[in-house]
Amino acid sequence: MDLIDTHTHLYLPDFDNDREAVIKRATENNIRKIFLPNIDSSSIVPLLELVNWNPNIFFPLIGLHPTSVKENYEEELKLVESRLAKERFWGIGEVGIDLYWDRTYKIEQTIAFRYQIGLALDHKLPVIIHSRDSINEIFSVLDEFSTNNISGIFHSFTGTVTEAIKAINMGFKIGINGIVTFKNSGLDEVVRKIGLENIVLETDAPYLAPTPKRGKRNESSFLIYIAQKLSELFSTDMETVSRITSDNARDVFGM
Repeated sequence: MDLIDTHTHLYLPDFDNDREAVIKRATENNIRKIFLPNIDSSSIVPLLELVNWNPNIFFPLIGLHPTSVKENYEEELKLVESRLAKERFWGIGEVGIDLYWDRTYKIEQTIAFRYQIGLALDHKLPVIIHSRDSINEIFSVLDEFSTNNISGIFHSFTGTVTEAIKAINMGFKIGINGIVTFKNSGLDEVVRKIGLENIVLETDAPYLAPTPKRGKRNESSFLIYIAQKLSELFSTDMETVSRITSDNARDVFGM
């Protein structure tokens, strides 16, 4: 198998004590490529240090996470833009709107999201979208760019079949992580209806560990549990899930 984790934060302090062991477990479980979305200015250096440690496995993304949009968001966006001008990144992310934790900066989040879509278009890069409790707001912004060639991933998707199809028709793949293994999440029915051809795999480590590891720190090696769940949902083998979802990921990132 050749699995790709399209979204993980292995550069965070959660892994400082055993990062090499975590990476070793990932490679032993056939995780061949790992994409690292950025959070804000504080995470760029550790993210790039991890990429430099092994550029054959790790691939960096750059962006300002919506929950990091505060009073200084314009300064943060300038840093993203300056980094894009001098370093190689494979996508803009993770970006979007998050209305779950705090709505204080809803307007600023929307402005930052719109701005970063512009950066993605300028640099011909995919957009990795965070859309927690904000799917309508996300679509409203994306509709402004309906005549542009936008592509990317709806990260950690938890929406309806109708919303998934709308995202797919806009040019996006659907990021499926451990939530699909959670009892009563309802995501299994959405996954069945959109098909493997529209799905990429992700862990979002250290968050959202899949069953049977739920409640523990997530890591990239746990991607196998998500692939296993999809193989059950589609009544196929793990190799088929791996091949199709990894091809989808390579397509998104232009590999």
